[in-house]
Amino acid sequence: MLEWLSSEIAYWHWLIFGLLLGIVEMMSFSFVALWFGVSAIIVGLLLLIVPFPLTVQLLIWIFLSIAIIVVWFKWVYPRMKNKDFSKMSRESMIGQIGTVIDYNSVHQGRGTLRFPAPILGSDEWQFICTDAISIGDRVMVREFSGNSLIVSAK
Repeated sequence: MLEWLSSEIAYWHWLIFGLLLGIVEMMSFSFVALWFGVSAIIVGLLLLIVPFPLTVQLLIWIFLSIAIIVVWFKWVYPRMKNKDFSKMSRESMIGQIGTVIDYNSVHQGRGTLRFPAPILGSDEWQFICTDAISIGDRVMVREFSGNSLIVSAK
């Protein structure tokens, strides 16, 4: 029943398996099959140098797969996330229309506006406006100035 455990698997079997998992990754975009494929390629390269029994090969592949996935999701992936909006395209904000919820004309026409749906992670933004507006007016985003939006009356 366990005869398959004593069968021979050559290094190129692991390399092809790893490449096939890489192809599966390109088709599925799940970003998990890639790490199983990388582990299989590493096992194939190790097997090219030192021969191992099949059970040891499978154990190395399982250990490497788990280790690479843990490293990816624990240390690499969180550093890739964009934690600020400075690199976001300004085109996604230009032309958006929001409603003034707070306005202070004394301080160079500064206030707060709210969009109907969150834009770039927030539905409320600070703005600067030189037009005559009041609370409840609708304004259109024209440009950025640091973390504030430059708007004009709609």
